[in-house]
Amino acid sequence: MPPPRPILAAAAALLFLLLPVHLALAEAQGFRGFSYLLNCGAASPTTDSRGLRWEPDGPYVSAGTPGEPTVPGPGSLLEPTLATLRTFPNRPRAKFCYELPVDKNRRYLLRPTFFYGAFSSSAPPPPAFDLIVDGTFWTAVNTTDDALAGAASSYEGVFPASGRNLSFCLGLNPEYTDAGPFISALQVIQLDDSVYNATNFNTSAMGLIARTRFGSTGDIERYPDDSFDRFWQPFPDSKHAVSSTQNVTSADFWNLPPPNVFNTAFVAEQDAPLVLQWPPMPLQNDSYYVALYFADTLPENSRTFNVYINDYPFIEGLNVTSAGLSVFATQWILSGLTSVILKPASPSALPPLINAGEVFGLFPVGRLTYARDVRAMESIKESLRNVPEDWNGDPCMPSGYSWTGVTCDEGSRIRVISLNFSGMGLSGSLSPEIANLTALTNISFAHNSLVGGIPDLSNLSKLERL
Repeated sequence: MPPPRPILAAAAALLFLLLPVHLALAEAQGFRGFSYLLNCGAASPTTDSRGLRWEPDGPYVSAGTPGEPTVPGPGSLLEPTLATLRTFPNRPRAKFCYELPVDKNRRYLLRPTFFYGAFSSSAPPPPAFDLIVDGTFWTAVNTTDDALAGAASSYEGVFPASGRNLSFCLGLNPEYTDAGPFISALQVIQLDDSVYNATNFNTSAMGLIARTRFGSTGDIERYPDDSFDRFWQPFPDSKHAVSSTQNVTSADFWNLPPPNVFNTAFVAEQDAPLVLQWPPMPLQNDSYYVALYFADTLPENSRTFNVYINDYPFIEGLNVTSAGLSVFATQWILSGLTSVILKPASPSALPPLINAGEVFGLFPVGRLTYARDVRAMESIKESLRNVPEDWNGDPCMPSGYSWTGVTCDEGSRIRVISLNFSGMGLSGSLSPEIANLTALTNISFAHNSLVGGIPDLSNLSKLERL
């Protein structure tokens, strides 16, 4: 069965209402709304080689230890964002979270970066761990190959903000390695409402597979040319590459690609198809978001061609002018190696071309703990002292990453059903909000240093043990 038909998005003027800027960081550097550039483990602000100012991550995370990677030669040769890191304890099934104020119902680009430092094949591999956003499992991080090459690893995803805080967490999965997670830098960039707006973010999040500028032999295209600091990787090919000086108005495209991606292209030979193996890596059999970008390299010109992906028609009779257009599909099935094929179509006298492309994997947005239980657990956390370092993020989700001492039921509503605080060394008092955890069946506070009385628990009709 062929994949669903893609959507043609020709260049058309769009009007956006920008929200007021809330952070000096965003206002000074042109990012929208709540946006963050965090240099993990840093003690003071730093500026990178592109002039972007990065803030210390300390105000947004309550766990972990600042440090520096071990590098051959002077550490001063590194980008400032790679010269420090934050490491987290080796506690299996604990998640350590950054808590970031955001605008509810907006979507955010997240890019964590990991630089392990000096590493050889004879040494133990760098830690592997999970990335979690709110209650959503994102991906497993494995930096070994990049570390062997002395390089950093970055991951990029697009996530909805379901509330006024977004939790970005690193989870220690004991099935991977016996070592705590680490992180070097974290970008959280608010996107305009038009960007990737065909995706249903009520049910799905996006993980970047490839973002490519065809025909480019230069550096990665990113900020300030891309206002969201997306990375457009070069894809050279001397046989098919051409350059252009056309001024394409990228603001007319929903996804707001940087104008420079239209200054290079791959062009087929006359009367011949253009065949690309792209993305360059094999993909799992799944649904993907695919966006392709086109603009004629010649002024006042146009060309018509058909686009196929793995022999399925992606778009037929595509007419490309120097104004440019994009075509995207939100649920395109891909598996293994992918071929993008551009075939000439009558009556065009010019061969097909392509300027850029993006592919994202789609994965389900995770469920969240029942809101009243979340508020109760946050109140309990605030009333206690010396709480575990993993008491951040969602108290129950994703599955397997509940707070230390907290057991949950993942039924029609995700509820907290047990609190076992025995021997945790807690002090402070117990918040009366505990009475709102109406699914509780078991509570244990033994061997702590709590003060004050036990709140009224008469609402807890399911409580079996105290």
